[in-house]
Amino acid sequence: MPAAQQVTEDQVYSALKKCMDPEIPVNVVDLGLIYGVKVDQGKDVDIKMTMTTRGCPLHDTLVSDVKRYVGKISGIGNINVEIVWEPAWTLEKMNPAVRDQLGFGKPKLRFQIDYEKSMPLKIGRSTKQEDGSLILANDKDQGFMVNEAIIEFWKGCDGTKTINQLTDQFSAKLGMPRQQVEQEVVQLVQQLLEAELLKA
Repeated sequence: MPAAQQVTEDQVYSALKKCMDPEIPVNVVDLGLIYGVKVDQGKDVDIKMTMTTRGCPLHDTLVSDVKRYVGKISGIGNINVEIVWEPAWTLEKMNPAVRDQLGFGKPKLRFQIDYEKSMPLKIGRSTKQEDGSLILANDKDQGFMVNEAIIEFWKGCDGTKTINQLTDQFSAKLGMPRQQVEQEVVQLVQQLLEAELLKA
């Protein structure tokens, strides 16, 4: 009887490199989110990973994305993903080349936006995967895992509303005070611009 194929750490890391962080267009390995991979009995995999922020709204999306990609490895057994917060993630954990490419560590944001005048326009497309997960893809065919709320917001960026108007609309839809959603909207606009899914 042929021996069962052994799963290696290299295979797991290769699979993880296909898994993009939904908030920053970089894979979870180059982003420095993977703190450890252990293969047990040649098939069961334990992955220790962290998130860029504790309150990350896409926490579950990212974990299921990791399991989906690692689950495609031939001969894989159980996949256990443990989220850890120590040591805390910092920009220093990123692959330096990727960090420079994204312009992190520089004092100003890559996109200076006038919230009262700029009318962001969506570009790219949204698709639903076979497993039901939602993806926004830019014109370079880079895909980003997102949720319904992000797609709704992206669709609302039709080039006719300023960022302030989009914030008002979003806060009304969520039934939350404007000041609570304002920062999230600004971050989201920045991230969608970085991912080339919006034109300012």
